[in-house]
Amino acid sequence: MTIHSGHPFATPEDERDQVRRLRGRVGSAVSLWTAGQGVERAGLTVSSYLVATGDPGRVVGLLHPDSDLLDRLQETGTAVVSLLGARDERLAEAFAGTMPAPGGPFRLAEWEQTEWGPRALSAHTWAGVRLDPSSVREVGWSVLVEATVEHVVIGGDDDVLVHRRGRYERRP
Repeated sequence: MTIHSGHPFATPEDERDQVRRLRGRVGSAVSLWTAGQGVERAGLTVSSYLVATGDPGRVVGLLHPDSDLLDRLQETGTAVVSLLGARDERLAEAFAGTMPAPGGPFRLAEWEQTEWGPRALSAHTWAGVRLDPSSVREVGWSVLVEATVEHVVIGGDDDVLVHRRGRYERRP
C-alpha cells in the first residue's frame, strides 16, 4: 500500500474547472429535498439553492438532471426542503450517493409523511414547497427549479451542516 500526501486521483490544479472551484467556495447550509410517499419516495442532498423572501416566498434549487428526486418532484409537484444539522452528515452522504445505504437512504432516519412529502424527524427546520412547473430548465450541468413556499417550520438553532469546497463543515 502506498500512502499519498494528497488525493491520488485529483485533477491537477491547472486543469480544474474554475467555475466549479468558485461555486465550491460559496459555502451553504446543506438541505435535503424529498418528495413522494411510500416506495415512491425520492430524495437528494442539495447545497446549491437559495431562499427568496416575498409574498409568497420562493425556493430556487439546482438539481441533478438524472436524479430520482427531480422526476418525483415533477410528478407530485411538491417537496419537503429540510435543513440538515451536523448530526445528519450520514444522511446527507447517503442521499448524495456518496455513502452506501443498504436498503436505501430512507432507512437511515425516522420519517413522517407530510402533504408535501416525507420529512426526516431529525430535521427541525423545514419547508413544504410547491413546484412552479414553468420554471424547470437546464442551467449548466443542472436543472433549475423554483418552488413556492407553502409551509415553514423553524426549529432550534442546532449546529448547521455546511458544504464548502467539497467537504462538510459544522457551524454553530
